[in-house]
Amino acid sequence: MDSERAQELLAVERARIEAGLASFAGEGGPLEGDSQVQPGDRDSEDMYLDELQVARKEQLDTDLAALERAEARLAAGTYGLSVESGEPIPDARLEALPLAERTVDEDEHYRRG
Repeated sequence: MDSERAQELLAVERARIEAGLASFAGEGGPLEGDSQVQPGDRDSEDMYLDELQVARKEQLDTDLAALERAEARLAAGTYGLSVESGEPIPDARLEALPLAERTVDEDEHYRRG
């Protein structure tokens, strides 16, 4: 993949991540701990939403770290090469998943074990 296209993909990812993180700035905090709501009220829907928001924030933080690693690889000229083996990551995979650090086979092995 050429570096110009890689920069475009990473810029889109950065915008997505930053917009997601910015959405947390205006939130008023956990719903379940609200002084007007007791734990377990309303069928614990607020607890579910709180947990969902925590998971979403954690994923965005993980994505931001992966983005920063991808940008560093791009600057070093190694973007698109597996961090495991140095093998090329197919362009189609990078188009679908710009933050990919490994080939599909390596990623499956990494996640299993």
